[in-house]
Amino acid sequence: MRPQAVAKRLLVPVGVLGSVVAAFAYVGSVDPNEPGHYPTCPLLALTGILCPGCGGLRSAHAFVHGDLLTALGANAAAVVGYVVFAVGWVAWTVASARGRAWRPNPSSAQLWTVGALLAVFSVVRNLPFGAWLAP
Repeated sequence: MRPQAVAKRLLVPVGVLGSVVAAFAYVGSVDPNEPGHYPTCPLLALTGILCPGCGGLRSAHAFVHGDLLTALGANAAAVVGYVVFAVGWVAWTVASARGRAWRPNPSSAQLWTVGALLAVFSVVRNLPFGAWLAP
């Protein structure tokens, strides 16, 4: 394989990683725990109900600073999402470097399972016994 061909195939995965790193760097430097930096969740503001994403920015901020327990406490689903993204990105990058297409193809059952888990996460974190899941 020619190095130029490999580099060309890696442009998109590296570009995506650069965008994600830039977003995490911004959230890491602009503390979401300080009021006024980010907008409030519309669902939380209108209803008082935590959505699956509530606490995601605080989770990302803690994750960037290496505080995994705080990140999990702010939004455990987001931390799982970071790990899933990282694994998927590595698989995509390796496939691209080898000149192969990588397209995740989850089954309907897998998609429904992820949706159901996020729904259960959302409901439980809004109930008194699930307050430990709330940010």
